[in-house]
Amino acid sequence: MKRALCLASGMVLMASVSFAQGPGGGAPAGIAVGLQRAYAALKTNLTQSAEKMSDADYGFKPTNEIRGYGQLWGHVANAQFGQCAQAKGVPNPNMGVDLEAKTTKAEFVKALADSFAFCDEAFSSLTDATAAELLTGGRGGPTARGAVLLGVIAHGNEMYGIGTVYQRMKGLVPPSTENQGRRGGGGGGGRGRGQ
Repeated sequence: MKRALCLASGMVLMASVSFAQGPGGGAPAGIAVGLQRAYAALKTNLTQSAEKMSDADYGFKPTNEIRGYGQLWGHVANAQFGQCAQAKGVPNPNMGVDLEAKTTKAEFVKALADSFAFCDEAFSSLTDATAAELLTGGRGGPTARGAVLLGVIAHGNEMYGIGTVYQRMKGLVPPSTENQGRRGGGGGGGRGRGQ
């Protein structure tokens, strides 16, 4: 029952994301399209975030108890490889490799890009029917493919939010705020809310 409620909540979230994206040529946007749009936005935000910080600041940690800036993106890459391998029904090609252990901006940016390249097909081939298919091999028993891919988006957005704090502490404007300003959405000159 709990799993069904989580799946239903995720589907409502995806429908909300889909409607928030605005008209898409008049075609209805189902679960798969909603997940694909959310993934595209995530990919843009994370890729731009990884590129935004200087190489010298890639080890920056607001406190010693948390990950450095680059480690955030290595962590996302590790998670995406695992989650997308489950969604695709293939072995994790990154199994046993800790991408958080990279040391340079170039290595972290490449690891993140590689994980997106691996996930792209899982999202692009998704249909409403395949989103409902139950997968095995994950934690907690059989899970719908759409729920697994929603996990990629949820986790990535969580890490993106954490990364924006690092960026603000270094005087940088996060990509989502910067991009909103370019689209004419305001954003107070790129400062974002609460600034």
